[in-house]
Order: sequence, then C-alpha cells, then structure tokens
Amino acid sequence: MATQYTHHEHLGHVVFITAAAAIGGFLFGYDSAVINGAVVGIQKYFDVGPVEIGFVVAIALLGSALGAWVGGGLADRLGRTRSMQVAALLFAISSIGQMLPFAVWDLAVWRVVAGFAIGMASVLGPAYIAEVAPPAYRGRLGSFQQLAIVLGIAISQLVNYLFARLAGGNVNNPLWGLQAWQWMLGACVVPALLYLLFASTIPESPRYLIMSGRTKRAREVLAEVEGDDVDLDARVAEIQRVLRTERVPGVKDLRGPAFGLLPIVWIGIALSAFQQFVGINVIFYYSSVLWQSVGINQSDSLLISFSSSIINIIGTFIAISLVDKIGRRPLLLIGSAGMAISLATAAWAFSAARTVGESVTLPDPQGLIALVAANFFVLFFALSWGVVVWVLLGEMFPNRIRAAALGLAAAAQWVANWLITVTFPALADWNLPLTYAMYALFALLSFIFVAKWVKETKGRKLEDMG
Repeated sequence: MATQYTHHEHLGHVVFITAAAAIGGFLFGYDSAVINGAVVGIQKYFDVGPVEIGFVVAIALLGSALGAWVGGGLADRLGRTRSMQVAALLFAISSIGQMLPFAVWDLAVWRVVAGFAIGMASVLGPAYIAEVAPPAYRGRLGSFQQLAIVLGIAISQLVNYLFARLAGGNVNNPLWGLQAWQWMLGACVVPALLYLLFASTIPESPRYLIMSGRTKRAREVLAEVEGDDVDLDARVAEIQRVLRTERVPGVKDLRGPAFGLLPIVWIGIALSAFQQFVGINVIFYYSSVLWQSVGINQSDSLLISFSSSIINIIGTFIAISLVDKIGRRPLLLIGSAGMAISLATAAWAFSAARTVGESVTLPDPQGLIALVAANFFVLFFALSWGVVVWVLLGEMFPNRIRAAALGLAAAAQWVANWLITVTFPALADWNLPLTYAMYALFALLSFIFVAKWVKETKGRKLEDMG
C-alpha cells in the first residue's frame, strides 16, 4: 500500500513539473495566434496594406527559427530551467512592446523578440519533459507540449473575443486608454509571468545536472521523479555513459546522394513543408480577417476563431488516443483526404462572395458551408498532421543523425510557415477562392506523398530506424 502511494505521489510530482514546463508550449500557441484578433486593428491604426500586414504577422516566425536554433545550445550552457526563465522574460517584455508600439516597424521588432521566445519554448519544453519523464510515461507526458500549444491558441482567441466585446465589437475602439487590439497583444504578459514563476520552482533536468558535474543534486531529482525504489547509482552511471559516448551530429552527417541529402532527410523536410503548405496557420493567424472579408462582423468572427480552436483541441485528443493504436501513416492519409475535401469545399463556397458597395457577403447556403468546411479542415489537420508529424520526426531518423535531421526539418517547418503567413494577405486580396484551392492541392499532394514515401514507425524500436 505504501509503495503504491509513493508511486502515485512521484507520478503526481512528475505531472506537475512537466505541466509547468509545458506552459512554454501554451505561450508558444498563445503568442503565435493572438495576432489573429489584432490584424485588422493594426492595419487600420497604422494605415498599412496587405503586404505590410503580412510582413508584421510573419516576421515573428523568422525570430522563431532563430530562437529554435539558439535554444538548444543555450539550454546546454545555462541549463533547461534557466533558459526557460530567459524565454519567459522575453515573452513578457515583447508583450509590453507589442502593446505599446509607436510605429509599424517598432511592432515588427517586438514581434521578432516574441518569435525568438516562441522558438526557444518549442525546443526547451519537449527537451525538458523527455529528460525528467519516467520511460513508462514519456509518450503521454510528451504530448503535454502539443496539448498546451492548442490550449494557448484557444485561450488567445477567447481573450481576443472578450476584448473586442468590451470595446463594443470593434478592435480599434478605445478601451482603458488604449485600443482593444493593443490589450490583446499585451495580455500575454500574464501567462509569461506565470511561466517565469514555475520555471523558477521546478527542478533542473538530471541530464543537465550530470553534464555540469552536480551528481548529488541529479540523484535527488531522479529520486523525486522516478521513485526511491529505482537504482539511482545505475541510472546516474547510465546517463554518464550516454553523455560520454554521445556525439552531436552535424549537417555533414546528413549528406547523401539525393540532391545532397539522405532520402530520409528529404522525407522529413517534405513532411514539415506539407504540414504548413495546407494553410493551417492561415486559420489561426488570419481567420478573423477571413470571416470579415466575407461579411461577418469583427466580434462574431473572433467567436468563430475561438470555436475553431476548440475543434483543434478535440482533434488533438483524438490524435493522441489513436496514434499508437492505428499507426502514424493511416492517420496522415485520413487527414490529407479530409483536408483536401474540406479546403476544396471552402474554395467553392468563397467563390460565391458578393460585393455591394463596400460590404462583402456570402449568400446562403455558401456562408454556412464555408464555416463548416473550415472547421472540418481544422479537425482533420488536428487529428493527423498536427500531432503525427512531430511524432514521426522524433522517430523516423536513425540514431546517428536524429538531432541534426530533426533540427533541419524543424527549420524547414518554420520557413514554410513563414512563406504561407507572409503571402496569404496578398493572395487573399487577389483571389480568395483560388488561394484555398491551392491549399487543397497541397493537401492532395500530401496524400500522394505519404502513400508513396512515408513508412510506418509504429511499434519499431528507435535503434531499428534506418
């Protein structure tokens, strides 16, 4: 009985510290999606066009790529928890900066700082969780990061809606001395400070403690997270042995005959690119603009964005429950087919939009069909490509190149995300139905790509990947 109590006590402690680390994922989702509600306000406040607004929204992603690149090295120099504290401070400072910009370029600079923090969080959370989680629970605890991201997206949409309602339905209306869109961007300081608080209280990773010579403290943390009945001497020796033999792979290890890279590396890059080229982040960065462009008012468009985020959470839970049961490849194929049909349907519905004077409307039934199609697209993405791509990228590469290949694939994902985000405003202004038809084509191509080149990794040992 005492052993069972102790086991649950340790597991509860591990769940707490992994959830605390995953707050970085929450901020990742919140800060990357909160811009959705502020886009129209920024455009009107600074009187800029679709090209400039696309640049301001997308510039954060270039900061993210840099933050992800630097984050791993910083975590090895400063430690996991200290690096989290740095990311939390950057989140908090950039939130205030975005809230009080004096020019559009000033806002862009603060977006880059926020993006850098997002990139750091995208690396630090999963690394810390993997290093403190007991092996038996690592998969489920690792899913906290993705769950936190989608929760962050949802909460940001709810906060946007509430600020818009308080401001009378218009994000450019004054609210407590500022405009409503400014409060949307500034509200991120609250979870940022919570992240700082938790990052200052959770223990350092045992792996980093051993790397830095603090073996005694590493034993204490291992006892906290894995239990007193674990052979601590053996666990410390195991980590020390891995650290001695571990060689950090470089880009030269990825070279191969297929256009300069190994075929498996190209497959990882393509998975990352397709995940973004279907246009998912258009929904989370621009959906309020999208719905306003077809005649829905600001307040209602933000409520629709929130409902899409809830569907995203539901889809993520479905993926987590199915990925180890039916496999990675079937989920990707289901998702690609569902996304292609949903996006093609949305493209058809948007083609019915009519402009009368300065107002744009979608007639019945196309308005309802567009809304349903967009939400089905989010659902199919969330239950497949949203979760499964990250699972595959962690599994599919051989041990000797995993870190370098994963880093390159993640960088490709940020670049693809940036390309979609920066081009959408201009493309939508040119032809919204054709833009969605293009995303539908990418979804169809992703189905063909998975069917032809992606192998199943379910049930295979990491050591067997080749």
